[in-house]
Amino acid sequence: SSTTTNSSSSSSSTSSTTVNHRKESVNLSDLNRMNRIGSGSGGTVYKVIHRTTGKLYALKVIYGNHEDDVRRQICREIEILRDVDNQNIVKCHDMYDHAGEIQVLLEYMDGGSLEGTHISHEPSLSDLTRQVLSGIYYLHRRKIVHRDIKPSNLLINSKKQVKIADFGVSRILAQTMDPCNSSVGTIAYMSPERINTDLNHGQYDGFAGDIWSLGVSILEFYLGKFPFAVGRQGDWASLMCAICMSQPPEAPVTASREFRDFVSCCLKMEPRRRWTAAQLLRHPFVT
Repeated sequence: SSTTTNSSSSSSSTSSTTVNHRKESVNLSDLNRMNRIGSGSGGTVYKVIHRTTGKLYALKVIYGNHEDDVRRQICREIEILRDVDNQNIVKCHDMYDHAGEIQVLLEYMDGGSLEGTHISHEPSLSDLTRQVLSGIYYLHRRKIVHRDIKPSNLLINSKKQVKIADFGVSRILAQTMDPCNSSVGTIAYMSPERINTDLNHGQYDGFAGDIWSLGVSILEFYLGKFPFAVGRQGDWASLMCAICMSQPPEAPVTASREFRDFVSCCLKMEPRRRWTAAQLLRHPFVT
């Protein structure tokens, strides 16, 4: 199990570096759980310390005994995550299939999540937005859709680095759990065409979906509250009405023209009219 297969077309040097990821692996028995720091899509996250080095990590324990094929798919997906290497994405260090539980060892972010953060200072919001966009751009370039961009999945550390968490695994868990189950998360940040499949001729473009979720999150930071005319914790029907049946929310006139335009480039009803991550990285609000 210590080797990962690469396509035959890749050079031998690339395959050897992939294999070498393993040498850093951390033994699960060397980790002490300190405290619970969160629970989200299908799992609980603990702050853990590595006994010999004193290094802190986050350990995500994925709920439930999954069927073998689902389990294999989760493990495969986490393998992909281990190769993700970007300064704006939470690093996945290792995974363990232990006593019927899948556990994922992640980079520890000492500032926690940005949920509930109010950032009306535009230069700070611009910096944060650029960092999140860089992470999304990296994923999209690798054909990875996050599917769950929202403030609680954006983490910060004491160096003011913002990183995207909790991607990949949510896709598989979403297929194995009842979507009405709160552990799958909220539809509050989902794009209209994902919530209501009658929109956009039933086509769902996950990349454009991530951009919508980014727009809602950034606008929420600016306003200090969920930007729709309904609470984020509202029931499914009222959220669906607010997101799918009304015009997309806009930044207030008190905001700069650049910020108002940036938000509107993310929050277009038609997914094909939304800007891509690459285009948004060149937008005046973040440059």
